[in-house]
Amino acid sequence: MSNRLAGLLLAATILPASAATSLPIPTSGQNALRIEGSNTLGARLAPALVEGLMQSQGLTQIRVEPLANGSRVIGLSTDNRPVPVEIVTEGSSSGFVALSESRAQLAAASRPIKEAEIKLLASGGDMLSQDAEQVVAIDGVAVIVHPNSPLTQLSTAQLAAAFSGEAKNWEDLGVSGGPIKVMALDQLSGTFDTFDSAVLSPLGKAIRSDAQRFSSHVSLAEQVAQNPAAIGFVGLAFVGANKPLAIADGNADALSPQDTLVASEDYPLSRRLFLYIQPNESNAWARALIEYAQSPAGQKLVAANGFVSQAVRTMQVPVETQMPESYKALASQAKRLSVTFRFKEGNAKLDNKALQDVQRVANFIKANNKSNQQVALIGFSDSKEDAARAELVSKLRAMAVRRELSKAGVNLREVQGLGQAMPIASNDVESGRIRNRRVEVWVY
Repeated sequence: MSNRLAGLLLAATILPASAATSLPIPTSGQNALRIEGSNTLGARLAPALVEGLMQSQGLTQIRVEPLANGSRVIGLSTDNRPVPVEIVTEGSSSGFVALSESRAQLAAASRPIKEAEIKLLASGGDMLSQDAEQVVAIDGVAVIVHPNSPLTQLSTAQLAAAFSGEAKNWEDLGVSGGPIKVMALDQLSGTFDTFDSAVLSPLGKAIRSDAQRFSSHVSLAEQVAQNPAAIGFVGLAFVGANKPLAIADGNADALSPQDTLVASEDYPLSRRLFLYIQPNESNAWARALIEYAQSPAGQKLVAANGFVSQAVRTMQVPVETQMPESYKALASQAKRLSVTFRFKEGNAKLDNKALQDVQRVANFIKANNKSNQQVALIGFSDSKEDAARAELVSKLRAMAVRRELSKAGVNLREVQGLGQAMPIASNDVESGRIRNRRVEVWVY
């Protein structure tokens, strides 16, 4: 791993709190809110966020009751009426079905909504709008092995070989251990979707047919910890006693799933965790939970439950000889922020997370008295045949971020486009190209 990325150091910042509002108490026997979807979110984080929202509303005697397929959080109002919130954890796909059938008001997802799901829910509004799609946390899909395994890192190509069955023995991956025992989450899991789309599908491979499948991150992690021949993947919050491996995407450095690299989404298996709400949804508890999840108090709970918050932090980047000269100068004089803006091919449009991140960055800059020419934006592109075009596109994307920060009152010091320099991922697959199409924010 390079010193530049391995040496990132973070300093947390606090954003302004949002004001609490008084929410309606449900009729006896009814839920105030029902959430369905991702086990990654639902097992731990969603109950914690619901409990935090209830506390902010003055509810007391809050308790979490286990259900066969999730949990129920119950608090008492000031007049001793129960306020239940039900959380069902049957996989990201199930959440969108629940919205379409009006069984739930929020869908929890550990991967972005798919085109078919957008069409399924079209009657309720645009599910890709800023109103509907909310990123509430950042997570890393951690590839885990037994704590005593001598293995420390793998490339995405080696991962694909192991999980597809092409590599049958640990010796095929350079260590001793005999036959590889593959453990994976089931087809309904958004975590499996993330792993499949980042590791297996780009190389035309599929999970091996004899893989042991799980619906629970906790159960999978426990089984890996008991089996020295096992390899699996879980959300970052569920690594437990296992050893997480550093992952190399293409020719880029192998990066471990530490908070610094997950927060900036540089780690190859970083992913966003979402709450989706239909734009025509009128449930006040659903909208309040989204607002609470995005607040400083909600983001503290994100971090406390093993995920990576979206609070803006600074990262010290060590100077390295292979850096472009202008980047060396920047790294020696300034610090990078944990927020990184990324773009789809062919446009410079900021996505829903980016629009919220603009305000987070602006708040951080103002709170630290950096608004007057103390901020630099550095754009990068994925690989292009024409290097000049790559440089132009990278600067145009940085300028798009500049426009939004300027609206928020930030007067920038410089904007650079470094083209296809310094790739952090493979340019052979779209998931890698997206990570290379980025704009970094630096403060002096």
